[in-house]
Amino acid sequence: MAEIDQLLLDPTRLAIVSLLTAAEWAEFGFVRDSVRLSDSALSKQVTTLSRSEYVEVRKGYVNKRPRTWLNLTDSGRAALSEHISALQAIAEKARVHGAQRSPG
Repeated sequence: MAEIDQLLLDPTRLAIVSLLTAAEWAEFGFVRDSVRLSDSALSKQVTTLSRSEYVEVRKGYVNKRPRTWLNLTDSGRAALSEHISALQAIAEKARVHGAQRSPG
């Protein structure tokens, strides 16, 4: 059975990895604006996610301006998938249990 990922219980981290599923590499500013965080708050969350090898970070330059890009790793994709499966199993169990208890 799939298990809840403690790291992804945080709504901000869940939003970041969910957003990154749709992109190969996403620019830091795009992620920041999409999840509505400050630079420092996103940086802190990305550090946490990268330490767990869910997100990789690439730094470079565009027209002599520093840029940071983020990518969801295969481990991060697998963790998110398992986390979502676990949440769906909980919701399904609650639905079945609720249907069994309802009068009718």
